Amino acid sequence: MRKTCIHIGKEIHDELLRQGRSVMWLSQHLDCNRTNIYNIFCRESISTDLLMKISFAMKRDFFALYSQHIESALAEEDK
Repeated sequence: MRKTCIHIGKEIHDELLRQGRSVMWLSQHLDCNRTNIYNIFCRESISTDLLMKISFAMKRDFFALYSQHIESALAEEDK
C-alpha cells in the first residue's frame, strides 16, 4: 500500500489561516478545547468522522485531497 504524502493536520491548519479564522473559532465549532485543535494540526492522519466535522465547519472538502492523490497515483501506475 502506498503511503500518502498528505499531512492532514497541516492542511487543516493552512486552510484555517487562509480563511483568517482562529483556533478558538474551530474549537467552538467542534465543541472541544483549543489543545485538541493544536493536536489535530500535528496529525498525519485523522478519523473520517472528525474530518467530516472539520470539513463542514470550515466549508472545505478535505476528502478531496485524498481523492486527488489517489487519482494521480493510479494515473502514474497506468503509464
